[in-house]
This record gives sequence, structure tokens and C-alpha cells, in this order.
Amino acid sequence: MNSVREWPETERPRERLIKHGAEALSDAQLLAIVLRTGSNGKTVIDTAIELLQNFRGLRGLEEASISELKSFKGLGIAKIAQIKASFELGKRALCEKSQEQFFNSAEIVYNYFFPKLNGLKKEVFITLLLDTKLRLIREVKVSEGTLNQSLIHPREVFKDAVKESAYAVILIHNHPSGDPTPSEQDIEITKKLKKASEILEIPILDHVIIGSGKYFSMKERGVV
Repeated sequence: MNSVREWPETERPRERLIKHGAEALSDAQLLAIVLRTGSNGKTVIDTAIELLQNFRGLRGLEEASISELKSFKGLGIAKIAQIKASFELGKRALCEKSQEQFFNSAEIVYNYFFPKLNGLKKEVFITLLLDTKLRLIREVKVSEGTLNQSLIHPREVFKDAVKESAYAVILIHNHPSGDPTPSEQDIEITKKLKKASEILEIPILDHVIIGSGKYFSMKERGVV
């Protein structure tokens, strides 16, 4: 039974999605719907499972470059385009959803950004620009790489906040090690930015450090 068309209707990914909803399907089944057909004599499910194994899950598949995807035997340009497009649509939907989200706690910030930052090998520093209702105006990536005072300058952090007339900001960065405990450098940078925020009258509501399965809130710990 090599073709998915030969499977019982209740086992076919597309039919299962229509009947039970997308949340009822596994990662491999969802990916199989995106791919549509198998390759090299394998079913689309087998191809999807091999892809996920080869790239170590959805995160690795999303981060894979076009050349890396091309190296996977049986994956042509059309399928690569379908994979990239599906991930980008997911990101854009998440971004639109964030416009309705009230960022009024460190836990909300963590839950929203953990999927985006988890697994990154570099530190990324992000500023959230918020309106008076604490809804996201937009997020700004300030720097990527090891944090230091020369990169995280108040000018770069607040430039877009001033331009967008943001009511307040939340600072975020990740620790690739998974441990969100702040370094002395993290605390020094936060205190420096807090002084700048007081002059500009654009308050820093929090600085959330995102780790693996946990976070550190500088507001909750009394740093800001």
C-alpha cells in the first residue's frame, strides 16, 4: 500500500484534517499535506517523517536554508517553496495575532516569544513598542550576537519608539544556554537603558530574558 490514496479514508492526512481539525494531526501528517506527494517511491508520509528526522523537527526544518533543503534527496524546488511559504504564513498569522495581545505580564511575553527564540544559537535583543493599552505596535530587532554596551545603545533601542510615538517598551533577549539568569552585563545594560527611558519619558515596563522552559523578569526582581 505505497500510495496514500490507497489508505483507508480515515487515515489520510487531508481527510483527517477536514473531519477532526488540524490540531488532531501530527507534525508529519501536517507536513505531508503541505508536500502533497511523496518521492523516490516513498509515500508522502514517509517523506515527511524523513524530513523531520533529517532536520531534527519543525524548528530545524524552518531554519534550513534553500541549499540545505535542496540537498535532501527527492525534494524539488516546488516542494521547497511550499515548505518555506507555509512557515512564513504561520509567522505572519502569529504577528497579526500579536496585534490583539495585551503584553501586560512577563509570562505573556515569554509564551509569545519562546517559540520564536527557542533553539537560536545567538543572543537576539528585541524591543517591543507598545501603545497605551499595552498592545504591540511592532517589534524591533536591535542586535544579534553577544550583548554588549556598544551594541545596545539607547539611541538604537529608543529610535523606533520615538518614531512610532510608543507609550512604553518591553525589552527582550534570549540566552542560548537555556539559563535565563541575567549576567552583570545584562543588569548594567538594563539600568543604563532605564535612565535613558526616564529622560525620554518612554517607560521600560520590563526586560524579559527568555531561557529554555523558563524566563527572568527584571521587573519582578526589582531591577526596573
